[in-house]
Amino acid sequence: MSLDAGAAVVEADRIDAFHELLRTLAGALDFREGLNRLGDICGRIIPHDEARLVLLNEETGACEGYASPGTPEALRRGEDKPLEGPAVPGLFLGEQDRSRGYRAGLRVPVVVDSQPSGVLVLLSRQPDAYSEHELTLATRLVEYLAVALSRDRLAERVRRAALERDRTSNLESSVELLRTISEVLDIRSVFPRVSEIVAKVIPHDHLQLVFRDQTGHVALEARSNEEFPDFHRVTVTSTPGREEGFSINQDLTKERLPITDPADLQDRIVAAGFRSLLAIHTFAREQEMSLGFSSKRANAFSRDDVPVARLVADYIALALSHEQLAEAERRVAEARAREERLAARVKSLAEELDLKSGLSRAIGESAEWKEVLKKATQVAETDTTVLLQGESGTGKEVVARFIHRASPRKEGPFVAINCAALPEQLLESELFGHERGAFTGALQAKPGQIELASGGVLFLDEVSEMSPSAQAKFLRVLQEREFQRLGGTRVLKAQVRVIAATNRDLRKAVGSGEFREDLYYRLQVFEIRIPPLRDRKSDVLPLAEAFLRDIARSFARPPAGLTSDAKEALLAHRWPGNVRELRNALERAAILCEGGLITAQHLSLDPALPAAPTTTTDLNAGERRTIEQVLRETRGNKAEAARRLGITRIQLYTRLRKHGLDVPVES
Repeated sequence: MSLDAGAAVVEADRIDAFHELLRTLAGALDFREGLNRLGDICGRIIPHDEARLVLLNEETGACEGYASPGTPEALRRGEDKPLEGPAVPGLFLGEQDRSRGYRAGLRVPVVVDSQPSGVLVLLSRQPDAYSEHELTLATRLVEYLAVALSRDRLAERVRRAALERDRTSNLESSVELLRTISEVLDIRSVFPRVSEIVAKVIPHDHLQLVFRDQTGHVALEARSNEEFPDFHRVTVTSTPGREEGFSINQDLTKERLPITDPADLQDRIVAAGFRSLLAIHTFAREQEMSLGFSSKRANAFSRDDVPVARLVADYIALALSHEQLAEAERRVAEARAREERLAARVKSLAEELDLKSGLSRAIGESAEWKEVLKKATQVAETDTTVLLQGESGTGKEVVARFIHRASPRKEGPFVAINCAALPEQLLESELFGHERGAFTGALQAKPGQIELASGGVLFLDEVSEMSPSAQAKFLRVLQEREFQRLGGTRVLKAQVRVIAATNRDLRKAVGSGEFREDLYYRLQVFEIRIPPLRDRKSDVLPLAEAFLRDIARSFARPPAGLTSDAKEALLAHRWPGNVRELRNALERAAILCEGGLITAQHLSLDPALPAAPTTTTDLNAGERRTIEQVLRETRGNKAEAARRLGITRIQLYTRLRKHGLDVPVES
């Protein structure tokens, strides 16, 4: 199982543990009975070496402690005055715990009815065992405990006070309510049942729940029935008692609700037969929550109902917080699963893309190269135009073929054309095709590469070298998805996906007027920058091994491998020609070694050969300097210079024209 999959399992177990905790607390008639299993459940949510829960006895004011086995008695009973610590949840490790060998801790106060009522402390012997994530989980766990403790205290007060209304069923009803909401992750699905249970202790004819986010918009609404008018899209002024967290309206035929919009809402409520309202106003996870009880009797509610109504609201807020936690954990697990699927897809495609040429294999272990393949996989499933930017020989065509192989067009053709290798008119003829007689020598009609790539991918290498005329015509292909052959009048549809590549800074080419701005933005919908080989040194040796395996297939006496000094030389070289230069150097060395081990001497790598500068984005300047240096060293021998640079002679001549270089005649 992968680390991501394992993390998802852990998160799922945490959610199950929260469910179990809720059921345990709901099923215990005495709150303290529910604490007996707290240690086991808490350990599944937040791993720890020691746990202490200290609660304040409401009657005596003394501390009651619950702790892991082996905890000193003084700490177990709270004699270290734990309630005097920080008043907010936090990552906290006291000196006494540090002296006992613990290296990480967190502390969360237990707050009931806005009053400090205890504290939960978790300790670990592992450094940095806790983060904000574990603190959030601990805070949620304490919220569960606080609600259960509040229920326990309320039930005790109800029993002691012997209120005029018989509340003896309140404890059993609250347990039933907790059990009901703990079994679901969407409270709306059981809200009619919630209303039925609550009606045993607070008789009502309708129950409504409204959650508003920080902007005031309704984030969630639940209703027990559809008889009551829609009550959540309203604007209210002040409400009597609202500052105390509740409001009561005894007779809607005699007193007005503080509603300004819609103005006729109260009339519709009265017309539906309702006479009195009780609303509890609170906050849950920074959202405003209102729980409204409605009755068809006047004077149906009093202040005596508020404590129980508030407890019900607390239960529901807790359930919603649990739902939000589960949803957040589900999203995290899904994101991890998506990332894992994407990584597996990248690996599968890289292994699958094993074409005849070694340069067409997506080989590499560096983080930079994996990021390139990740982006390529993400964009492959779409039909979006892609622009690949990188120095010559970095593997732009490899990435283009990778995208094609991973796309829905993989069964269609992959057609590549090098815009720098053809003169202007010939490039347009190759790209768009021509009709018979379109120019001298056009003896018959010929389809262009756009037509030949129909249903597949058209790869435009060195797109920056496209002539202004070809740029204007190709812009129409991207905008209108149509074109015409040279000398023709018939409009043809371009059923291709375009992947373009360049080793130049197209933004600067646009600024200098060498490249059309509108075409640049059409090509640059999704841009992938491919780092040079010198910036991903961990890929050098895996590439070298793969290239040697390819080279060996065509040699009668294949090389036996690389010596350690050869490997060191490969890693030390700056590779101005990138991956293409690496393969050429290995092929030359394979010839020289005559079936033996390749040494550093066989590689003949010039340590003085400069790499294209990395401190500037002007790729032209670096390319010009590199070509000048190599031409000086080869005394103007263009064939040797092209071999050293890892490019063809045609490509070298193109660059000489582009940079206006005047070089010695070949000797």
